[in-house]
Amino acid sequence: MKFDLREKAKENIIVVAHRGASGGNIPCNTMAAYEIALMQGADMLEIDVDCTRDGKLVLFHPGMEKPHLGKLRLIPTMKYETVQKLRYRNVDETPTQFGVTSLDDFLEAFKNRCYINVDKFWGNPEKIYKAIKHHNMVDQVLVKSKMSDKVIRVLEDLAPELQFMPIVKEKHPAHEELLKRNVNYVGVEVLFEKDSSPLAGEEFIEKMHKDNILVWINSIIYDYKEQLSGGHSDDSALTVSRDYGWGWLADRGFDVVQTDWPMMLIDYLKNTDRYYR
Repeated sequence: MKFDLREKAKENIIVVAHRGASGGNIPCNTMAAYEIALMQGADMLEIDVDCTRDGKLVLFHPGMEKPHLGKLRLIPTMKYETVQKLRYRNVDETPTQFGVTSLDDFLEAFKNRCYINVDKFWGNPEKIYKAIKHHNMVDQVLVKSKMSDKVIRVLEDLAPELQFMPIVKEKHPAHEELLKRNVNYVGVEVLFEKDSSPLAGEEFIEKMHKDNILVWINSIIYDYKEQLSGGHSDDSALTVSRDYGWGWLADRGFDVVQTDWPMMLIDYLKNTDRYYR
């Protein structure tokens, strides 16, 4: 399978499964959640990466030990041997059979199968990049970050070929600079509280497309008090109107949508002739 994010975006809206597809007894960031996300049709899997005290990279959202594992100790304070014995909790905070997966095991399992967004890359960029290179998966992986000189220097020095998207809110002043830097600038993730934001406007999206840059939008909700896409979200799609939530995003021309409901989003897009480009 050939991996080219820009070419893929010409075929269909790229659907990203946020931490996989979880629910019931199957927690997020587990191998089961990621396998299910692909069964549901997701194009990309978003993963969180943390590191144990003895240097083993694992799939876990840093700082979420108490809600996800029922533990107050943080994974960076534990050895991998101890982390292997931990079990995720389900939505009722009951322990499940699902453990914490190593990054190596995940990469090997999903090699040549889908795109991967490695979140929390910047906590251990060199170690994570070496793992990606070891599994020969550079073309499958995307990393994102808020803009900073440090981030760009790390990419230029360590991994200039790694696909990168800056995360911007309300404006994107670094676009022209990024086009000139030695980084694989493939797209931009936009955040906005109101749909009147310039980042949600046709002019901005057309400008990005003209420069061969994809535009990523989040329909996920971390905190309902902080809207990431002007209220056009998973929540509004499922409790108000799919047209208002997901349809609005598709009609604006966004190329990549990150969701917690991949199967329902894809079904909606296909049924309304919005999925294929």
